[in-house]
Amino acid sequence: MSNDARLALLGPHGLDAADLDGFVAALKGACGSGDVAAVILRLAAADERALVARVKQVAPVAQEHGAALVVACPGFVGDLAAVAIRGGADGIHVDKPRDLRDLRGRLKEGRILGAGGIETKHAAMEAGEAGIDYLMFGGLYPDGIAPDPEGVLARASWWAEIFETPCIAVAAAADEIASLSATGAEFVGLESGLWLQDPAAVERAHRTMQEAGA
Repeated sequence: MSNDARLALLGPHGLDAADLDGFVAALKGACGSGDVAAVILRLAAADERALVARVKQVAPVAQEHGAALVVACPGFVGDLAAVAIRGGADGIHVDKPRDLRDLRGRLKEGRILGAGGIETKHAAMEAGEAGIDYLMFGGLYPDGIAPDPEGVLARASWWAEIFETPCIAVAAAADEIASLSATGAEFVGLESGLWLQDPAAVERAHRTMQEAGA
């Protein structure tokens, strides 16, 4: 199966204020190098005011290139939806979610609710039933360990074949991009290690996806 998958860029886990300027500079180059549909900003936990300021710094960079900015912040115990709304982001991303229906009710005005960190079919289907806008398979764990790429490929293939809710299939290595783009997933995610130091990698990834779908 193949399709016209688009790219989603994943930021590094635990991005803090000290690294934000460098991230923004790299993101400008990356978004200008290929067709980027979304950016998942994975912030280090801080107080709500600080998080809103970080989101405000990144959101215009993604959005001026037509990419949606989705905010994740594992460990943050406050209101992530409020952070996204106040910061001008397009939505939020939550891992191993427990309160998706509540979040879906609060994220209005077309804002995005995405979920990841789900490794069973039953949990994935429950997330889909809660009204999420996408389900993400793969992506590095916070400790930097990558999930089994064959497992990511299998889950993305299963989901894309059966369900209408879009999914992001995340590549942690360049040689995973072609096979993930051929699953039928609407989006292929690129871990930060693939693009952050080399924004031109986005153009190469886009070309690989086009060739896989030819």
